[in-house]
Amino acid sequence: MAFLVLVTDPLAEEGIAHLENHPDIKVEVHTDWDEDRLVAEIGRYDALLVRSGTQVTSRVIEAGHNLKAIGRAGVGVDNIDVAAATKRGILVVNSPDGNTLSAAEHTVALLMAMARQIPQAHYSLVHERRWERIRFTGIQMKGKVLGVVGLGRIGSEVVRLLTGFEMRILAHDPFVSPDRARRLGVELTDLDTLCRESDFITIHAPLTKQTQGLIGAREFGLMKRGVRIINCARGGIIDEAALYDAIKEGIVAGAALDVFSKEP
Repeated sequence: MAFLVLVTDPLAEEGIAHLENHPDIKVEVHTDWDEDRLVAEIGRYDALLVRSGTQVTSRVIEAGHNLKAIGRAGVGVDNIDVAAATKRGILVVNSPDGNTLSAAEHTVALLMAMARQIPQAHYSLVHERRWERIRFTGIQMKGKVLGVVGLGRIGSEVVRLLTGFEMRILAHDPFVSPDRARRLGVELTDLDTLCRESDFITIHAPLTKQTQGLIGAREFGLMKRGVRIINCARGGIIDEAALYDAIKEGIVAGAALDVFSKEP
């Protein structure tokens, strides 16, 4: 008898094909189910495969009478109630290396676009039909200070990609040893110092109780005027209301956000 796997978020066709080629696995893809439909149907499945869109709540898990595993095609598991799954003996796994390079490259792309005001210049030229080269000159990255919050796989890859820009790189991560920081060529420091000295700050931490609202009004108050901030990690790590105020006050010159507290 084949194991029945439910996929509720868009995945690469290659990944789906890899599962379907296994003789003991049958895959069903339903990316349009809301929580009520998922609760009603999940009892038929042996495994659930999600990305970040599906919220695997305790209600879903309780209804999954045959569930043996929940897989997250990505880094974190913050959209899965791990405690509820553990209580039911359901294995929760993720794929931490799956998007490391993509997330790091995307971070660098956003940083560069923000530094050189590429989106604003494009909008001005294409939509407003205005030629304003001086207005969108942007800033040079060489010699600036980059602050990296989180030196895991993605944060470390961002450091590696940006090494050639000759920036001074500060990093804050309570789980990283000074020896590893030295090998990466970064200065390990506390969050307050990072906030005070950085020209660019990029977030690469998981969303936990400790990191919820990690960058808030207090932290923005420490930052130099003209700082630019990037978040390609998780929504909620930056207090978005505090960020809005910091932009209005002229503390933050630019913000590039790939994630938000409420999505989509």
